[in-house]
Amino acid sequence: MKVLCLNGPNLNRLGKREKKAYGTFTLEELENELMDFAGSNGINLMCMQSNHEGELVDWIHLAADDGTDAIVLNAGAYTHTSVAIRDAIASIQIPVVEVHISNVYKREEFRHHSYIAPVAAGQITGFGQDVYKLALHALLLQQSRG
Repeated sequence: MKVLCLNGPNLNRLGKREKKAYGTFTLEELENELMDFAGSNGINLMCMQSNHEGELVDWIHLAADDGTDAIVLNAGAYTHTSVAIRDAIASIQIPVVEVHISNVYKREEFRHHSYIAPVAAGQITGFGQDVYKLALHALLLQQSRG
């Protein structure tokens, strides 16, 4: 199984920003942990991060065309603002799992709406860095069920 893990704006600041909401781990530490988990579970994982909406849209399109089986997406603040990312997901035929490190529903009201959720295969929120592993696990379960 080939999976693309996309992280959106400000996730490159993990470990430095809002530690109460996001913890103390860095993006590099998160990606290393995910690569180990993926390797142990037969997943070919690629991780990418961008602060630029159009770049995320381009990567979603490329994933759909290069044989990627699924995407794990933390779109950060674009979750609540980007029709472009929503439309990119709607335009592809592979599952996208939306993840959020913090529980967005316990935070500011504007974070309670996701443009991505209606076009995603599922959403996992609020379990810290484990949301990524939970998403990979869910994708494996879906794959095993055919």
